[in-house]
Amino acid sequence: MEKNVNIQNKRARFEFDILDEYTAGIILTGTEIKSLRNSKASIVESFCEFNEKGELFTVNMHIEEYKFGNHFNHPPKARRKLLLNKKELKKLYKDLKNSGLTIIPLRLFINDKGFAKMKIALAKGKKLYDKRETIKDRENKIDLDRVKKNFKRGNDSL
Repeated sequence: MEKNVNIQNKRARFEFDILDEYTAGIILTGTEIKSLRNSKASIVESFCEFNEKGELFTVNMHIEEYKFGNHFNHPPKARRKLLLNKKELKKLYKDLKNSGLTIIPLRLFINDKGFAKMKIALAKGKKLYDKRETIKDRENKIDLDRVKKNFKRGNDSL
């Protein structure tokens, strides 16, 4: 069962400027971790928020119900608690309250010890012109790689 679980939020880097990254543990029930090990989860629409006690939760993360879970199954879009150090939580809370930043999940994975982890980021939303710049840079990189490949192929035939 040594399957590598790596669920990514590919739109996050397009929609947001990433300022700071953290790796947080996540509290899951039995059927949730079994579904996660089968890569039956999505973090595309999710975000993180603090509750009134100062605990960090991920909201709108979808973990599909476990096929063999019967009446012990979990709700697919439940709020799930994230585990960070107190110092990291205080820093994130302060950054969130003082400025217009948000916390978004970037990646959901299982580490070497078998624990579910989530890479989260403190991020600022991009404007439309920033997104256009990102698209332009990506297209330029693709064109440059294509030219390099053709140039290399042309020199090999000599």
